[in-house]
Amino acid sequence: MTSPNPESTAVLLQRIRGGDESARDRLLARYLPILRRWAHGRLPAKARGFADTDDLVQITLLRVLKQLERFEPRHEGAFLAYLRRILINAMRNEIARAATRGRQEEIGEDMRAPGPSPLESVLGRDMLDRYETAFAALGEEQQEAVFMRVEMGLTYEQIAEAMDKNSANTARMICARAIARLAETMEEPREH
Repeated sequence: MTSPNPESTAVLLQRIRGGDESARDRLLARYLPILRRWAHGRLPAKARGFADTDDLVQITLLRVLKQLERFEPRHEGAFLAYLRRILINAMRNEIARAATRGRQEEIGEDMRAPGPSPLESVLGRDMLDRYETAFAALGEEQQEAVFMRVEMGLTYEQIAEAMDKNSANTARMICARAIARLAETMEEPREH
């Protein structure tokens, strides 16, 4: 039996629970850029004001670190999916707060992120909404596969390792099926 990777997320989480601050710093350094990249431009302009996307990413990571005892990793990719779920909830809360705050003073053009998010630029707002709806309809393993491959651009080898699969080919098949299901769901007529 091989010993666990000393830098795997599961090992870092165990070390953080034991009070190892250097493990916490390595975990933050690993996931902060990933979450920033995924979250960039997803918070609607009307919800930006007191908090921006980067603030929500940092708040998400800090909340997770304070509540680590609630999380039990089943496999390497589970922590990333957990972070994403919490970040989505934080964004939803911020959008709801913005709606109840009413109209705020406009942010100057020099403070706004120029144009739509990269994903929105490629897909367009309607298609991005369809993507998010279809993504939510996928099972957890398929969501992880799509997230890692499409949104994070990970290789099949990296996905296999993160999802604790035997080979890159297994990860490729999971991704292919998940993306096919995602595409099918996106093509289904929308109910209004």
